Amino acid sequence: MNKAQPDISQGRPGGALSDSDAGQPGLARAEITFAVNGAAVSVNVPPLRRLSSVLRDELLLTGTKVGCDAGDCGACTVLVDGDPVCACLMPAASAAGASVTTVEGLANGRLSALQASFLAHGAAQCGICTPGLLVAATALLDKKARPSEIEVQDALGGVLCRCTGYRKIVAAVMDASAQAASLDFRLPRSGHAIGSSPIRLDGVPKVTGGEKFGGDSFPADALAVLVIRSPHYHASFAFGDLDGWAKARPGIAGIFTAADIPGKNCFGVIGPFADQPALAEGLARFRGEAVALVAGEREAMLDLDLSDFPIRWTELPHLLQPCEAQAEGAALIHANRPANLLTKGFVERGDPETALADAAVTVTGAIETAYVEHAYIEPEAGHAYMDGDMLVVVACTQAPYMDRDDTAKVLGLPVDKVRIVPTATGGGFGSKLDVSLQPLIGLVAMRTGRPAALAYTRNESMMSTTKRHPAQMQATIGADAEGHVTGMIFSGDFNTGAYASWGPTVANRVPVHASGPYATPNYRAEGRAVHTHGPISGAFRGFGVPQATIMQETLYDELAGKLGIDRLDFRLRNCLRNGSETVTGQLLESGVGIAECLDALRPHWARAVADADAFNSANVDKKRGVGIASCWYGCGNTSLPNPSTIRVGIAASGEIILHQGAVDIGQGSNTVITQICADALGLPLERFRLKNADTAITPDAGKTSASRQTFVTGKAAEKAGRALREKILRFANVSEKASLQLEGPAIVIREGEAVRRVDLGTLEADIHGFVFRAEETYDPPTLPLDAKGQGKPYAVYGYGAQIAELEVDLKLGTVKLVKITAAHDVGKAINPLLVEGQIEGGIAQGIGMALMEEYIPGRTENLHDYLIPTIGDVPPIETILIEVPDPEGPFGAKGLGEHVLIPTAPAILNAIRHATGVLVTRVPATPARIRAAIREKEACR
Repeated sequence: MNKAQPDISQGRPGGALSDSDAGQPGLARAEITFAVNGAAVSVNVPPLRRLSSVLRDELLLTGTKVGCDAGDCGACTVLVDGDPVCACLMPAASAAGASVTTVEGLANGRLSALQASFLAHGAAQCGICTPGLLVAATALLDKKARPSEIEVQDALGGVLCRCTGYRKIVAAVMDASAQAASLDFRLPRSGHAIGSSPIRLDGVPKVTGGEKFGGDSFPADALAVLVIRSPHYHASFAFGDLDGWAKARPGIAGIFTAADIPGKNCFGVIGPFADQPALAEGLARFRGEAVALVAGEREAMLDLDLSDFPIRWTELPHLLQPCEAQAEGAALIHANRPANLLTKGFVERGDPETALADAAVTVTGAIETAYVEHAYIEPEAGHAYMDGDMLVVVACTQAPYMDRDDTAKVLGLPVDKVRIVPTATGGGFGSKLDVSLQPLIGLVAMRTGRPAALAYTRNESMMSTTKRHPAQMQATIGADAEGHVTGMIFSGDFNTGAYASWGPTVANRVPVHASGPYATPNYRAEGRAVHTHGPISGAFRGFGVPQATIMQETLYDELAGKLGIDRLDFRLRNCLRNGSETVTGQLLESGVGIAECLDALRPHWARAVADADAFNSANVDKKRGVGIASCWYGCGNTSLPNPSTIRVGIAASGEIILHQGAVDIGQGSNTVITQICADALGLPLERFRLKNADTAITPDAGKTSASRQTFVTGKAAEKAGRALREKILRFANVSEKASLQLEGPAIVIREGEAVRRVDLGTLEADIHGFVFRAEETYDPPTLPLDAKGQGKPYAVYGYGAQIAELEVDLKLGTVKLVKITAAHDVGKAINPLLVEGQIEGGIAQGIGMALMEEYIPGRTENLHDYLIPTIGDVPPIETILIEVPDPEGPFGAKGLGEHVLIPTAPAILNAIRHATGVLVTRVPATPARIRAAIREKEACR
């Protein structure tokens, strides 16, 4: 049927698109006077314009962030006459005569005690929610200097954070009264950076509002861009009179469709599978797909009504489930992919059928998981402009060089004519690996010669960007009478949505990891990525391993129960150790730390089980459960090249300049990689100055994904630091035992009694301005997998195990988390505070996956209907750092970022089963699903 496009979400063009402004041409303006951070201001704006827009766009106070424009995330919190208010919900007219305080007004020339406490506790990771949290906490501390944890949770409950897991935020607020505003943040001395926890090198701008994210630096003359998107899962479309529509609306600079794209209208993160158009050509394959762009002057675009945009849609039948897409006779979503199968991964070792047939005990199960939204607080945002014949794109991203290559291909430009300048990135977790707005704003900038700016609304971000793959999995595991696993067969269909994205990575990584960190001599696993008309599924912290681990770890609990073996002991009996072979036949010679993780949990396990027994004997309607789960995760790409390059040099001024191209999305790579380089070089951290990712300046450090930056880029930084040190020592003609010291613009080299002073200003500088320079590349040694999935897919693995303690209300099905204890083997904790922050943040996301997060296309496209954990949902977390060095990693370090989420959901599901006697097999385990499982169990009695 034919129908006009409904009013579907458009981007925020060059500033916040106010619902109250939109569709009201010629809206009258008024002079509004109020005070901001102690200074009187006057603005001439429509009275109903959002206060957040006025602060950001008129007063350029971009410390106030916009994450949702609906009062759901709290990132825009400001104080109005001392009370916290969501600035996105407050009309500018309501601020008349009031006193407004933004994050920029908290410091008053030096950090407040609260800001200092946030830095000291590592409470700011990506930093996008930090201003809102600081402002809300300031209001609390103004009323009560020493609040309780409950009071902090109540005061900050309206501000969402996706990175930290909240625990360090709570600690920072409670400890703020003890922090001096002049807190000593001196960095560690030379040779002692590794293992210390200095504040983030990029931390101060995060707490003062100075950090610039994708939407914080739009040029004043930029054209605003809106995106027309499909309201249907599957539809053909045709445009009407675009020129006539545009001419009838003053301020419109142009409308752009696929016909305007000068290059190859196709992008994708994995070249051989690339299949997604930047703008669809006559056919939309998923709800939210971009089909056209409208560009114009900002004020005209704020008033623009797109409900009559000239496009006609013909809705077509759609397939949303893999079983539908693979049914006989199902229409093909891509003509070149039979049975709608994108690809599959496969690992086989030994004879699993015979092993299962001969096993003393076997268990079989099936688990289904949902779409999970990344829900970073910063929607995609950026601007583009022409610098001569160079296209410059300034935007949030996790992968600048990948963005450059795809943008150049789509726009028909040589790669050296595209420059990607990453802004601070307000969370990513995998979704900002794929290009989003980069080629769109690039197209407008190229075609018009004007800068072009776009910030996605929360609705279009959630509608159009990638999700965690929903999975439908089955597995059987067998063990002998002594409790040793003898065989396993795993099968999983992963809904990859309309386009490939990271589907091939998920399909290939899952079979390698589906055994868990356990010796499994006979094994077969297959992962299939299946196309549907659902949202595109991509990378999300674990690439399918969290889903597969739920399947494997819940079956491990069942096996232990059948064998009458303690659940922790069963895992210890089967875990990998030095000298073990993995399911891909890889010999793990050293660095295997899963046994140490499980051993470290023993006393916590015994205490938790005893506590649960005591609680359950005293309660009828509520029961306590304890669950455990383990994880392993290969760091970096699976059996593929994975290089990082680092450049470091010393300038004539004595500054050490580190070209650090690894995008820091909150995990701390700016600090950790510099710590590694500092100790490898043997000079103090305080002398380092970072040049962050920029494809025109910094070498390619690879994408921020797959838990690779500390390991891979860190190793490149270690090599570069050592190489630079060697060059200096050779110049001074001393041995490697010599020490280095910087004294102003001179370097002093000491060996025994001998001292040599080199005046750096007398040396010739190279093209980078360095008098000494080193550039090194590291690519992990891996081997391809053969037809049976045998080989060496990763050079380094990380390991971990977690205990979840919780209470279930048997009548309501609600879950109250009591505590999570997490032991993770990080090889070497380069920065222990940042490691703890990563663990807590990953656990929070695992809680969401286990208990509440379920993205439903068309229904949960905002942060009101899509639930993520709040500050009150994350229980106390006890972190145990295990350091089993891996000789391949820098100073023995392993990756961490993704590992920490993997065990959380299965540990929670196992704890729910321990409390109730039922396993929820459709995740998340919502109260309704828990109650349904309990009722089903009761009906079977």
